[in-house]
Amino acid sequence: MLKRMTLAAAVTAAMFALTGCATVGPEFSAPGNVTAANFRHAPAAPGAAAQARLPAQWWSVYGDDTLNRLEQSALRDNPTVKAAAQRLLQAQAQLGVVKSSQGPSVNVSTGVSNSRTSANTSQGLALGNRSIHGDNFSVGAALSYEVDLWGRVRRLVEASEAQAQALEADRDGVLLLLSAQVASSYWQLRGLDAEIAILNGALDTRRESEQLVNARFNAGLSNELDTSRARIERANAEADLQETVRQRNTLEHALAVLTGASPSAMRLPSAASALPQPPAIPVGLPASLLSQRPDLAGSVAALRASNAQIGVAEAAFYPSISLTGNFGLASESLGDLTKGGSRQFSIGPLGLSLPVFDSGRNHANLTLAKARYDEALANHEGRLLTALREVEDALSDVQQKQQQQQVQAQSRDAAARAYQVALARYERGLSTYLDVTDAQRSALAADRTAAQITTQRLLATVAVARALGAGWQASPALAQAGQAAVH
Repeated sequence: MLKRMTLAAAVTAAMFALTGCATVGPEFSAPGNVTAANFRHAPAAPGAAAQARLPAQWWSVYGDDTLNRLEQSALRDNPTVKAAAQRLLQAQAQLGVVKSSQGPSVNVSTGVSNSRTSANTSQGLALGNRSIHGDNFSVGAALSYEVDLWGRVRRLVEASEAQAQALEADRDGVLLLLSAQVASSYWQLRGLDAEIAILNGALDTRRESEQLVNARFNAGLSNELDTSRARIERANAEADLQETVRQRNTLEHALAVLTGASPSAMRLPSAASALPQPPAIPVGLPASLLSQRPDLAGSVAALRASNAQIGVAEAAFYPSISLTGNFGLASESLGDLTKGGSRQFSIGPLGLSLPVFDSGRNHANLTLAKARYDEALANHEGRLLTALREVEDALSDVQQKQQQQQVQAQSRDAAARAYQVALARYERGLSTYLDVTDAQRSALAADRTAAQITTQRLLATVAVARALGAGWQASPALAQAGQAAVH
């Protein structure tokens, strides 16, 4: 008996040792990286500046305390972030389930029973019309293990690890998108605050102008047409103000939802200061984009998972081997349960399953796995090109909006001067009030356009930050995958 147990243990040890000898399927090779040396619309920067990155809390570059508070609330309380975190936990739990297949499964059982056999059966007749009855006590353990000779289980674990990494990148992508949405909505709201301040000033000016025209009409120095024009301009300014306030309320409600708060509870006071100048966003190099954007890192992880599934499909062509064993104690008397004579055990069977004929099912599954990998590779290449386009678009917006603001400043100064001249000429009776209203409209439009361009410049910097990954820091596993893709 001891020799049989020793032989069984040796066979088991040999099977364990063989599990690391081979792995089916191709080894993962990272896709090619970006070959461009620099972004086309990136500002000229020294070498050190080209390698600079945004901080993890990238919105802090704006130096706005209210924005900092909103970002922290959104990342903590937004329901979409919570859902993404739970998806990641599910993937990590599933990875634990798959990893458990790499080791043996051991179950312990105990039992107590009372039985009696029939005296009239063939067995009972052989015993002289006697029945067998009594108590039975047992305790034992059962072992089962799949011998992973070809690496099928290892490929399953590799695929699950990659899928968990992809969902981790997906969660980080949700955080990045959310922070960008909060920043964009906030600067749009502050831009509307600037327009509301301009409209309030314009409304005060139009009320004063209406009073002036009415006084001149009462003195016989003007006509009713001028008073109607003054009233129209004042009413239009009020209507524009109400529409801008409505737009601000809508953005305030959107910000409340993004931060996980009720829209009724959000109250952001109007900004007292003017819009800030957009900060400089460190751009970096195209080759570093894979390590800066979570969606691209997740795409590489998904590609690795698809590659591992090819190995799983190939393993179906090879034999599968499983090993089982049992050891326990059984006795009619509880007191005799621990005695040597109560010992019972079995090792085996050592099961071997070899596919012989499956009507082409395994071959079709392998073709399917390879096609899915090719699809994932094409999707990754498309995401990479889209990421490059997003960066170039955002950088182009930054450049063009800056130049537009410089040119528009000339229009704003000229419109303000034209209004002063038209008003002076009207007060001296050298022109009609129509010249004043035209000049007022031009000056108001120029002021609002200036505020809108500044807002758009701030939004362009948010787009640049988001397109570059917004200071995303990968976990060690994702960072390792990203570096492999870069190199």
